[in-house]
Amino acid sequence: MELGSTVRAVRSERVVTGNGVRPAVIVMKDGKIHEIVSGSRFSGDVGCEVLDVGDSVVMPGVVDCHVHVNEPGRTTWEGFWTGTRAAAAGGVTTIVDMPLNSIPPTTTLSNFREKQQEATGKCFVDTAFWGGVIPGNQLELRPMIQAGVAGFKCFLIHSGVEEFPHVTDVDLHAAMKQLQGTGSVLLFHAEVDVLQPTEETGDPCQYSTFLQSRPDVMEIEAIRLVADLCLQYQVRCHIVHLSSAKALKLIQKARQAGAPLTVETTHHYLSLCAENIRAGATQFKCCPPIRGSENQEQLWSALKAGQIDMVVSDHSPCTPDLKKLNSGDFTQAWGGISSLQFGLPLFWSSASKRGFELSDVVRLLSQKPAQLCGLDNQKGSLTPGYDADLVIWDPERQFEVEEKSIHHKNKLTPYLGITLQGVVCATILRGQLVYRQGSFCPEPLGKHLLIPERKPQAQL
Repeated sequence: MELGSTVRAVRSERVVTGNGVRPAVIVMKDGKIHEIVSGSRFSGDVGCEVLDVGDSVVMPGVVDCHVHVNEPGRTTWEGFWTGTRAAAAGGVTTIVDMPLNSIPPTTTLSNFREKQQEATGKCFVDTAFWGGVIPGNQLELRPMIQAGVAGFKCFLIHSGVEEFPHVTDVDLHAAMKQLQGTGSVLLFHAEVDVLQPTEETGDPCQYSTFLQSRPDVMEIEAIRLVADLCLQYQVRCHIVHLSSAKALKLIQKARQAGAPLTVETTHHYLSLCAENIRAGATQFKCCPPIRGSENQEQLWSALKAGQIDMVVSDHSPCTPDLKKLNSGDFTQAWGGISSLQFGLPLFWSSASKRGFELSDVVRLLSQKPAQLCGLDNQKGSLTPGYDADLVIWDPERQFEVEEKSIHHKNKLTPYLGITLQGVVCATILRGQLVYRQGSFCPEPLGKHLLIPERKPQAQL
């Protein structure tokens, strides 16, 4: 079967549906899942050629709703062509692009149109877009909702780039008033500045120096603010990249009080811990920071208990010089980790050892992210009528992350040289084979996903 060709049916001994894991044949028609025939009832005749993948797992394609593609404007960091190829190689069939660090950022209707134009003809997977909330742009929000953004992202602290300033209380209240009644969602980079010593102390090449500069209290106080706003306005709110497990109690309390509040964590907070970051290893820097192993175990417990809704990459690449590897100075290095291609095996490598099942992978990496961004009527589930987006993978096989196999534009990642469990064999996008064993379809087949306006709804 050639790359780019249409797949009519896939058979596997392990198909992950809402009813668990079972032998089945997925029949596809016009880019949609037409029928799922259980293995026991499969007669061998579905009227078309069947791609038999044996014992490989077939599940919905991963939906990664936290990706920084950086195009237009910072295409030396990443771009739609390279970023979406990396996604396809990782079994990701849908990404949602963040409003920064592109130039211009997606903070006006015209900037949104410009980003869509830049992305046209370059996407190997389907792509949706977040808008941004910055000071003074509240009157742009409803036009962007009508144009199809998935929701909005804001920062409560300096974003790292000048063209995307962080918001104040006044900005937040203005934005919340605009979002009331729209059914849209506001995402928060939830750290706030707290009183810090005026001078940096400690060796800037030691990770502990950086970690101490971003204490848990920065996340706790930010999430306290978000919870209050969410309760006051009853606008859907979402905490991106939760790092500190100490903030979970605040989130639980707000939800119990009726706040439509959701939360994600990332693969790096679940896979990496502060104790193992050596001096000068700035490829591990991100904000909020990777914390200690005890905190990491608490995040895993919260995932198991349903207190954290989803796991995403927060793929945030840059050029190697911005990581300051030569000096090893954590305080000066760009904060961001590249992992879009490796999210599924990263998650499974750790989750499988902690009693998580394949159905949990689907819920946390596909279903819940699709729900967050209003795609849960077409993505994130193997259900008749949904898009035929599949990842075919082998959860028992291991591989080593090597530079030559990385499809992100910049190959710098903290995962180089480590062994992961779970090999992506093939990716099918709306019934078409877009990736198989290191090779891609000749032309990008991804489309833009414009989200229709939503009615206000209960929390996930």
